[in-house]
Amino acid sequence: MSDVALSHRVAAPAQAPLPQSNGVSWRRATIEDLDSIVDACHLVDREDHPWYLTPRDEIEDDLTSSFVNTATDTLLGVAADGEVVAYGVVILGPTQATLVRCILFGWVVPQWRGRGIGRDLLAWQEARGMQQLATSEALLPGRLVIFSAEAADAQVALARAAGYRVFRYFLELIRDLSEPIPEVPAPEGIHIVPMDLPKQSGALFLAQNDAFRDHWGSLPWTLEQWDQHIGASNFRPDLSVVAVDDRGEIAGFVHTEVNPDDFAGQGFSSGYISIVGVPRAFRGRRIAPAVLAEALRRIKADGLEQAVLDVDSENPTGALALYEGVGFRAGVRSLYLAKEY
Repeated sequence: MSDVALSHRVAAPAQAPLPQSNGVSWRRATIEDLDSIVDACHLVDREDHPWYLTPRDEIEDDLTSSFVNTATDTLLGVAADGEVVAYGVVILGPTQATLVRCILFGWVVPQWRGRGIGRDLLAWQEARGMQQLATSEALLPGRLVIFSAEAADAQVALARAAGYRVFRYFLELIRDLSEPIPEVPAPEGIHIVPMDLPKQSGALFLAQNDAFRDHWGSLPWTLEQWDQHIGASNFRPDLSVVAVDDRGEIAGFVHTEVNPDDFAGQGFSSGYISIVGVPRAFRGRRIAPAVLAEALRRIKADGLEQAVLDVDSENPTGALALYEGVGFRAGVRSLYLAKEY
């Protein structure tokens, strides 16, 4: 916490000029570009992290969210033949409880790398991100953040060369569902039930924000973000589970997604466990392993071969030990790179 407002700590440029990369014209992205952006993004994904393809819904959310102004916060690089070769978006999070965070998401398709396009795109993103941070009067830390697979050598090298440092490592964990799933009984007074949307939506939204308010780097979700999450085409409420107490209060939850586009690159079919949470009032009762084991059984019963999730490698709540305790094993790493103001 600083005693100086972020608006006075960030020397934001007056303008964020468009790049002048050779052979590429630049303009703002619109929702009409969605199909072209998704196709180009998947070319990038197959090069940088073939086990994970960016869902179409995520890119659509970037172009339609109320907190993203496509006229100022997006940039599209287009070749002379109309091919999308680069894309960038700068997203100032809609909540600032403990941190003012701008996420820089962008890429250059592999065939167009090595021409300075990525460097120019990142320079624009950084300038726009600094402008966004400078709009805040908060006394909180401000960060420009880049998420990257560790294996994405070009992106990691570009970020490091621009002065971004690794703040955190995240591990992808994989669980072979052909192996026995342990029986983990729910504690007394706790009942594990299928996720019931939309009936449970409001209570789950509140429980989600409570469960993660003390996790590193986590910020509360808005209802808009929540609706985007549960409304995504890959979200599977039938493979998600909820723990409730005798009064019906939410005591824990697991959210599961299935993206068949990932299967070829992974070499197996999978369910992705996107969220495992326990509200603070219910911690210490072994609710998390109980809901997790039940979710694994549901994913297996759906005919999927593996379960996958991501975890903060330095999570102080013992999450890594929890997942290893039900049979998950470490896979690849991803990086949280940032500049802090």
